[in-house]
Amino acid sequence: MKSEAIVEYGAPLQTVESELPTPEGSQVLLKVTHCGVCHSDVHLHDGHFDLGGGNKLDVSKGRKLPFTLGHEIEGEVVAVGPDVSGVAVGDQRVAFPWIGCGDCPTCNRGEEHLCNRPQNLGIQVAGGYSTHAMVPNPKYLLDYTGVPEGLAATYMCSGLTAYSALKKFGDISSEERVAVVGLGGVGMMGLQFAKTMFEAAPLGVDVDENKLQAAMGAGAHAVYNPKDEEAIKKLLADTDGGVPAAVDFVGSEASLKFATSIVRKGGRVVVVGMFGGGFSMPIPMFPMRAITIGGSYVGSLDETKEMMALVQSGKIDPIPVEARPLDQATKSLDDLRNGSIMGRVVLKP
Repeated sequence: MKSEAIVEYGAPLQTVESELPTPEGSQVLLKVTHCGVCHSDVHLHDGHFDLGGGNKLDVSKGRKLPFTLGHEIEGEVVAVGPDVSGVAVGDQRVAFPWIGCGDCPTCNRGEEHLCNRPQNLGIQVAGGYSTHAMVPNPKYLLDYTGVPEGLAATYMCSGLTAYSALKKFGDISSEERVAVVGLGGVGMMGLQFAKTMFEAAPLGVDVDENKLQAAMGAGAHAVYNPKDEEAIKKLLADTDGGVPAAVDFVGSEASLKFATSIVRKGGRVVVVGMFGGGFSMPIPMFPMRAITIGGSYVGSLDETKEMMALVQSGKIDPIPVEARPLDQATKSLDDLRNGSIMGRVVLKP
């Protein structure tokens, strides 16, 4: 099989050819038809996350090079291990990639995505920037009937991440609107889910006017550009004191500062993006404003099933998806770094 793999952190991916593996036990081999390119792949390719103040989180350890990225995997079942049931050769499936050790309290309560000994596809285990990918158990394979090819792959990270983050908002009254900060691929997913999950259309926030226009076309009630010095004041006035909840799909110092500035007293900010940097707020402001700031990391297998049922019901409008050949993996990572991608890119081996 052929893969586009990391051979050196920060260097262009290289084409690597290897023997096609034979599935054992409960393993399932997929012929990859599409694999999404995610912003977290950029950080993994770099080998670090920016923590602000010149500090970096080293994520280059724990995997043997060459390593194949790609955790938004869609494909056809081409071989199964002897213990597999529930899927058969020829089935079209998407793969839930957020796999844990399967034997700790976190995994046992259905939160494998938060396991401290993860075996995530494309992160700790070889992923989908390849002609083939191995999935350890058929329980991680989901039917995507009714969802366009290519788009289905993106729901395994960007869709799930958006859905799980918005669920953390809790009950939102019909009189209030939530804010989506950052309108890239994941943010646009968040906008679509917010339209369905809450009664009032959401607000969109981004520094890119093209993305703001796209958000309006996709159903945002109103949009705001933080480059406008009056943006916070205008949003607070338009919402009579702020939104009940905001999700930050960027995760930069500037985006989180904006998100925390626009929530009302008692409001909630959920941070999803990992662009990087540091954040501080005077401690007395937490009780005085009674705000909550928390993080959200992808989502569980059960949430993935809930989300896919919602998508298959036709209630979620699709985001733009561009298919590129597998050998454009490096270019796609560079385009993400530069912020020049609208919607989502999927690689097509």
